[in-house]
Amino acid sequence: MKARITTIDNPFDPSTEFNQWFSYDVTNGYNTCAYLGRIAKPSDQLSDEENEIENERAIDEIIQYDFQHIYKKIQAQ
Repeated sequence: MKARITTIDNPFDPSTEFNQWFSYDVTNGYNTCAYLGRIAKPSDQLSDEENEIENERAIDEIIQYDFQHIYKKIQAQ
């Protein structure tokens, strides 16, 4: 299963309704994809599995420092 990040108020699933999820996210000023992009350090030198691990590490870091408690991690199929 792959970890994904979302906000507590976003009614859309980033795994299955990405366009709607992204539109809601950007419209509400979260810019979660850009934020995750600044924290995660994927690499072509890593395997897909290693990049997924790095993505989840970055999600966990965002949530750890989320003083507003607006982010949550979900598991995609």
